[in-house]
Amino acid sequence: MLTTTVSRDEMIARLNDRCRNGLDRTSRTVITRSCLATFGKGNKAAEIVAQARILAAIRRHAFPADDSTRDRGSITFEGETVYFTIDAYDLDLSYGSPDPANASVTRRVMTIMLREDL
Repeated sequence: MLTTTVSRDEMIARLNDRCRNGLDRTSRTVITRSCLATFGKGNKAAEIVAQARILAAIRRHAFPADDSTRDRGSITFEGETVYFTIDAYDLDLSYGSPDPANASVTRRVMTIMLREDL
């Protein structure tokens, strides 16, 4: 029988990947208003299309080999740098998670923003 041990960082990275790829039904994604406004230019339909395209680009993002938890990154979208970060909260989304490697006590929030939102 083959048994493998997964490191804490690798477990966090896998859970962050699930969040980033839209596979974690308990996670949340927040796109800042300024980010949507930049690409939607005041048009709600254009904002929805931009949101979908940004999420698709983030899902395709390739992390460097030395990024142990894959919890933040940036992409270039329509000539602008768009940043994303994944934070681990407790189940009530009030405080930091007591154990980000444990999905049963953690809710992830991915925030997508522009430089001025940092």
